[in-house]
Amino acid sequence: MRATVLAQALNQELIGDNTTMNYKRFIVFLCLFSIYTSVSSILHGQDSGGPALPAGTNKPRLTYAAMCESVKEPALQKKAVVFSIETGKIFCLTSFSGICDQTYVYHKWFHRDELTTKKRLLLKPPQWSTASTIQLREADKGPWRVELTDDNDNILHVLRFSIVD
Repeated sequence: MRATVLAQALNQELIGDNTTMNYKRFIVFLCLFSIYTSVSSILHGQDSGGPALPAGTNKPRLTYAAMCESVKEPALQKKAVVFSIETGKIFCLTSFSGICDQTYVYHKWFHRDELTTKKRLLLKPPQWSTASTIQLREADKGPWRVELTDDNDNILHVLRFSIVD
């Protein structure tokens, strides 16, 4: 009997007399939860202001693109727009973010406006860096460009550079 009376008194204390206090705590909790979900969606790049994208929609964002003599961790080596033929080979390095599903990008290498090679490169969620390279020959002197394209052949960016003596 004492336990029942004690439980009723405790219940009255938590619910009955403190209803206003519990209501205020609940409102504060809802406000904090709402703020947390809003900030979380902003930090993770989700836009709550529009319709949801259908599954499989993948629009990676190019965050970095450069031509360089070599790619070594943690950074690329000798980034440039003019390379000596004696370098031997050069790299095109690209980084992407906002990747939802595995997808592909292409590095299309053009020498004097002629496509010389096309490299298909995999991108994995949520962000990914990838590189392609070409071996330099004496005949490769002159103007070059690398077109970065998506699966639908949309040009994302163009890098221009030259090979000299």
